[in-house]
Amino acid sequence: MSETIRLGISQCLLGDPVRYDGGHKLDHFLRDTLGRYVTFVPVCPEVECGLPVPRESMRLVGDPASPRLVTTRSGIDHTERMQNWARGRLDQLAHEDLCGFVFKKNSPSSGMLRVKVYNAAGVPASSGSGLFAQAFMARFPRIPVEEEGRLHDPKLRENFIQRMFALRRWRIHLDESRHIGRLVTFHTTEKLLLLSHSPAHYRRMGKLVAEGKQQPLQQLYDAYEQIFMEALSLKATAAKHVNVLQHILGYFKKTLSADEKQEMLALIDAYRAGHVPLIVPVTLINHYVRKYDQAYLAQQTYLNPHPVALQLRNHV
Repeated sequence: MSETIRLGISQCLLGDPVRYDGGHKLDHFLRDTLGRYVTFVPVCPEVECGLPVPRESMRLVGDPASPRLVTTRSGIDHTERMQNWARGRLDQLAHEDLCGFVFKKNSPSSGMLRVKVYNAAGVPASSGSGLFAQAFMARFPRIPVEEEGRLHDPKLRENFIQRMFALRRWRIHLDESRHIGRLVTFHTTEKLLLLSHSPAHYRRMGKLVAEGKQQPLQQLYDAYEQIFMEALSLKATAAKHVNVLQHILGYFKKTLSADEKQEMLALIDAYRAGHVPLIVPVTLINHYVRKYDQAYLAQQTYLNPHPVALQLRNHV
């Protein structure tokens, strides 16, 4: 396993002048803040497939389900060139241990969602995906992906980065010995995090683990990974977080004083009402975990799913 999370990224987002006009689209949060916790694997499909900088701009045309990549002025079709390059590049990325990929929005090669696709009359519809982004998502459906534009939304940002760190934990688990007992332990430590996203998925995973000895180990692990990543891709809501926080409070029913319990309940209510962010009740819970040496909760990834310095829960 690599020492840090490896994150694929559209190269222009790191400030490299690789865009068609010779410019870049530096994203300071990605490069300067998230960059302290990840190792970037930059990719520029258009340059890497052999096109120059600067170059004629391109766009997607035809069927949104299978568009062509064509230059806007001269009409040169670069579809096969891009697709041939992408197949080889994806083979390389399969060995990069990526835990996520951030794409450049609206790009005909790297846009993830709502990329313009022009019909025969030259009328655009925002219904496509860039050729490389589409190929990446088809090849690696369990790797978290996002566009830099969507990461301006605090909830989407927290969810994406949370999934990156979760996939990293899972890969560390896979890198060690595999047996039912260790899978039970992993599932236990992820319990509250999973409940904050999807209680239904958590129940499915619990049933899968409980019946684990009835199927081959590799099949069990593959099924668990699929449901695990699927569950975390669902948005955690305030209502689900409140349920988890109240569930956590139950572990302190014999230790918290009446005043401490009232303080905790007041913070949960304040979070429910949108008056304080999630980090406020979670910080107090972490304090109680340490104060009362709550060993079970200390192992729960829900309480520390990503570096607190990223301040992701300060805004959700």
